[in-house]
Amino acid sequence: MITTSRRAVLLAALAAPVAARAATPAAPVLTKAMEGTTTPGMAAMVLRDFKAQPEQVAGIRRLGRPDFVRPGDRWHLGSNGKAMTATLIARLVERGVLAWDKPLDQMLPGLAITMRPDYRDVTLPDLLSHRSGLPENHDDTAFFNGFYVDGAPLPVQRLRYLTTALADAPAGPKRDAMIYSNTGLLTAAAVAEHATGKSFETLIVQEVFRPLGMGSISFDQYGDAHEPSGHVDGRPADKPADANPRMFAPAGAMRLTMADWGRFCIDQMRGEHGRGKLLKTETYRFLHAGQGETHSALGWGASPRPMGLTGPALTHAGSDGNWYA
Repeated sequence: MITTSRRAVLLAALAAPVAARAATPAAPVLTKAMEGTTTPGMAAMVLRDFKAQPEQVAGIRRLGRPDFVRPGDRWHLGSNGKAMTATLIARLVERGVLAWDKPLDQMLPGLAITMRPDYRDVTLPDLLSHRSGLPENHDDTAFFNGFYVDGAPLPVQRLRYLTTALADAPAGPKRDAMIYSNTGLLTAAAVAEHATGKSFETLIVQEVFRPLGMGSISFDQYGDAHEPSGHVDGRPADKPADANPRMFAPAGAMRLTMADWGRFCIDQMRGEHGRGKLLKTETYRFLHAGQGETHSALGWGASPRPMGLTGPALTHAGSDGNWYA
């Protein structure tokens, strides 16, 4: 949860309990939280008054190895990456490369003929706030699984996915309610790729991560044997089909350290107060505002009174089924 003056971020990998002494002292509150669960390891960081508190860790990186979680490990953020994608899009809008109000059939003219008429007037805010009417994903397992072995450049893979997904029937009327959609974020990324001629992965490093000093980013879903692993069915998730394909990155398939996640969140908070590094104050506030009658902002959930407390607050969670952030 992120509020005006203080923010807390928690990541956890799911698998099995641990009862061993770590080389790095485990945080008691995390150790207690893990008791009686199947969580192998976790990390947490509190961001307060624009500053990151020391990262806290507990547990092991993966089952079957006496290798303890350490500060500075990378974690899979899942859909928490959607706020980063939205921030990238906002950077391009501020420079005039993209426009908030341009319709989708003009932003992706190559797909205009094959996309359903329902989506032709969808805009970037609709896509980034889950108000486009698009379903969560294209529901064809065999088609989706083909991207695990697809050797084409990632922008080409995303267009291939969208050629099919943008022909899907809407899950509901656009701009009426929040209908969660990973396809919406992939569409926004494809718009940015078409406008710039650069891949999403290149753009988000250039426009978001590098300016904020976030150097730990990885688009590799697995990491190496000495990094925390997601878990599935009681084992480390280290097979290709355990994770989302790499082309899924704009919807939330990135790994980075708690410190770097903190840098991003602190900039979002500072931006609300005119002190952000990436965007104009009004643009940060636009990203953080619920769209229409919903509490769905651009890459964030916007809560006016979180748990009855004084707000507003920005919230999100992410998981590919093997991690939870």
